[in-house]
Amino acid sequence: MGSCGALGLGLLLAAVCGAAAELHTLRYIRTAMTDPGPGLPWFVDVGYVDGELFMHYNSTARRAVPRTEWIAANTDQQYWDRETQIVQGSEQINRENLDILRRRYNQTGGSHTVQWMSGCDILEDGTIRGYHQAAYDGRDFVAFDKGTMTLTAAVPEAVPTKRKWEEGGYAEGLKQYLEETCVEWLRRYVEYGKAELGRRERPEVRVWGKEADGILTLSCRAHGFYPRPIVVSWLKDGAVRGQDAQSGGIVPNGDGTYHTWVTIDAQPGDGDKYQCRVEHASLPQPGLYSWEPPQPNLVPIVAGVAVAIVAIAIVVGVGFIIYRRHAGKKGKGYNIAPDREGGSSSSSTGSNPSI
Repeated sequence: MGSCGALGLGLLLAAVCGAAAELHTLRYIRTAMTDPGPGLPWFVDVGYVDGELFMHYNSTARRAVPRTEWIAANTDQQYWDRETQIVQGSEQINRENLDILRRRYNQTGGSHTVQWMSGCDILEDGTIRGYHQAAYDGRDFVAFDKGTMTLTAAVPEAVPTKRKWEEGGYAEGLKQYLEETCVEWLRRYVEYGKAELGRRERPEVRVWGKEADGILTLSCRAHGFYPRPIVVSWLKDGAVRGQDAQSGGIVPNGDGTYHTWVTIDAQPGDGDKYQCRVEHASLPQPGLYSWEPPQPNLVPIVAGVAVAIVAIAIVVGVGFIIYRRHAGKKGKGYNIAPDREGGSSSSSTGSNPSI
């Protein structure tokens, strides 16, 4: 139930952004804030199928509403009433969670946030993956591993939560939800939105470089692709250089597509040894893209030479005319003195080369 980059946490990013093998995903992200800002809701719940926002709830409107045509067309008011009741219950629980966490951290004021991400993936090989994780103030708090049926407390303040969940049998209920209920609804949602979710949009790829302080930084950007899973990597002499690359994550665009970028540092003379490889469902085979260093712009140089030639021709022509005129009066070899009284520019220009 969520989308890449929404939480910005280690555990959650590892789960959400490592999406190359995902076939379909269902995730929800719930965010509760003590100080959301003027006019903003303190609690928000959003749901995503294959990275596309399909439902939304906030503490101001207090109603779960559809955000895509395909979910609205395939659900009735009873469905949305039920979803609203579920999320309203979560809203109340998270109000209490904020108070509990502030007490555990001995916080008396300030702005604080608790976030939850839960959901399931159907992978390309048919296996199922499930998540249920929480973060507080931008840091991992607690996470459930469906495979091992274990809860992990990321910080000491999460130990009471881990103990409480273990003693209450919370893990068994989570496992059942993630393996059965979540997957059942994911398959249903995918069927509802198959026309939209099954589309393929090719990424537009651009590679560029920038040299500074003796380092050439190469950047590869893929824009406008769908579905969300994509692998962008840098190769040097044909070998993947994953450990040296920096990724910007996979970020949604306003039109329902995605973009991502990956950078790598190289020696200034090695730019031609690098290639960006892009793997995506819309591409029949991985695409390879190279950086083309900018060529010197010869237009100003050529234009400048042309102007100079024209100017010289004018000068020579005018000088020759003046020479012929005065040669007829004074005789061959007469030199024109500069016009000290501010004569015509042609006269002044013609006299300079002969000083």
